Amino acid sequence: MGPIAEQPPAEPAGPVALTSRTPHVPAERLVAEMVPPPRFATVSFDNYIPDPKQPSQATAVKELAAFAGSVSGGREAAEGRRRSWFRRESRPAAPRGPRGMYLDGGYGVGKTHLLASLWHATAAPAERKAFGTFVELTNLVGALGFQQTVQTLSGHRLLCIDEFELDDPGDTVLVSTLLGKLVDAGVALAATSNTLPGKLGEGRFAAADFLREIQGLSAHFRTLRIDGEDYRHRGLPEAPAPYPDETVTRVAHRTPGASLDAFPALLEHLSRVHPSRYGAMCDGIHAVCLTGVGPVPDQSTALRLVVLADRLYDREVPVLASGVPFDRLFSEEMLQGGYRKKYFRAISRLTALARDGKRLAE
Repeated sequence: MGPIAEQPPAEPAGPVALTSRTPHVPAERLVAEMVPPPRFATVSFDNYIPDPKQPSQATAVKELAAFAGSVSGGREAAEGRRRSWFRRESRPAAPRGPRGMYLDGGYGVGKTHLLASLWHATAAPAERKAFGTFVELTNLVGALGFQQTVQTLSGHRLLCIDEFELDDPGDTVLVSTLLGKLVDAGVALAATSNTLPGKLGEGRFAAADFLREIQGLSAHFRTLRIDGEDYRHRGLPEAPAPYPDETVTRVAHRTPGASLDAFPALLEHLSRVHPSRYGAMCDGIHAVCLTGVGPVPDQSTALRLVVLADRLYDREVPVLASGVPFDRLFSEEMLQGGYRKKYFRAISRLTALARDGKRLAE
């Protein structure tokens, strides 16, 4: 038998298509992944750079650092109270007032950086702290069921909720009840939003009909206002113009780990994948290349695109696109409607990722 012929090297694989991915995400993964995303994996209060023109930013750092200390000491204090009962010592008074901090501010002022810094600064094992977006929290309830979610999170010291927004009455009642039970269990809360707690749901549904639930949510938090301009655009050039289809396709084929999709097909695919799976859909993707980007046709599609933009931004995945610029994705009617803050956030984040993608074409 002669020597075995040496196989020729395999041809390099081309780009994958996000439209070919329909991942299944077990509930255990949803729980395990409730940690700050890669973009914020190493942030801290020390590397948050307050704008000297915005004193509220420096104030927020001090307030949150103090809150982290109170959360870290909370469980030890509770254990001390239990021990003192057996020694017939007087118990320290239970802390009064809201057990949560609510970071209110515009786009790109560093709210997520601060929220993640709070998570890192709280002295508790990672499995006793949870960090996720509002959408990820509601998805967790959908995956585990309400009672199991309460049981799972009740043993935590801290729950951080990024991008807190109420889109419908069902979410309002669900989250109000969930957070109430967690607060009763001693879980500290922290959240970020572009909307004051008492204004949640405004312009999206008949929020006045759910005023009791909204006011109940508001009572859990002390609001911390953070002023400033979007750091993603502070002193930086405008987002790069879209590239020709040929350039996007060529870059996708030469970039390891790139995906390549026609934008209309991707939007259609998102309607068939639950938003809780968008993160898994991006697993292993190091660059997203899109051809034929155009205005989003309707609000349901737009809201799904917002979630995808958040997951790409969390993972620092650069985007290279042809078609229209990202600031023309949403119609003027959408940008003036009840979800306008979500759309502006998506534009801001996609613009930042487009700047990152510019180096791929150079």
